[in-house]
Amino acid sequence: MKANRFPKKVVSAIRDAKIIGIRAGTKPHRIIGIWAVVVENRVFVRSWGLKKKGWYSAFLEEPVGVIEVDGRQIPVRPVFTKSERLKKLVDRAYAEKFTTPWARHFVRGFARSKKRRDTTTELVMGSRGKGERE
Repeated sequence: MKANRFPKKVVSAIRDAKIIGIRAGTKPHRIIGIWAVVVENRVFVRSWGLKKKGWYSAFLEEPVGVIEVDGRQIPVRPVFTKSERLKKLVDRAYAEKFTTPWARHFVRGFARSKKRRDTTTELVMGSRGKGERE
């Protein structure tokens, strides 16, 4: 089954944005800012902190959420990436998008840490579910 990909306008906004908002799961919590990259017109994110109560863990428990792009909330579902080919492309996309000296530390951490690389997640369009807000 082919994943529900985002419209071109949304992909373009994510490609251009340094930070997008995300809220994973349906439990009440705030939207937080994360880095997202676009590879092959698909949206990918990685977790830096790997916290038990973080967005990645929330997606593992409950695979629904929303992203916020250009002030608009969009329902999403995670697709957990196992492909080494895609992980390498995501490594490269982070390196090309986040180029400041400060950001390079995080880019290297995303690429060198197996635990962080293993959180590589594609976000696809989801449907509105309980707990998601307009």
